[in-house]
Amino acid sequence: MNPERLTKILLGPIVSEKSTRAADQHGQVVFRVAKNSSKPEIKRAVEKMFDVEVDGVQVLNVKGKTKSVGRRMGRRSGWKKAYVTLKPGHDIDFLGGE
Repeated sequence: MNPERLTKILLGPIVSEKSTRAADQHGQVVFRVAKNSSKPEIKRAVEKMFDVEVDGVQVLNVKGKTKSVGRRMGRRSGWKKAYVTLKPGHDIDFLGGE
């Protein structure tokens, strides 16, 4: 696996009420990932970047919304979301601090 490719897979964390609830209840972390990434690539990227052990990866394709601007109809682009389950004893804290 190309190390440069692994750095381009994770686009950023998703910090929301739903992702915080998933972290508290199931030990999952939610990331926005590249559309052409696979589960094994996401697993390796998270383990490499955050020095944690990953138990499993669930992937979800989010469809872009249709929006209207004046009389024109447009469409936002879709994206991919990954729910990464960490092994017990491992944690990633994006908010820092306490």
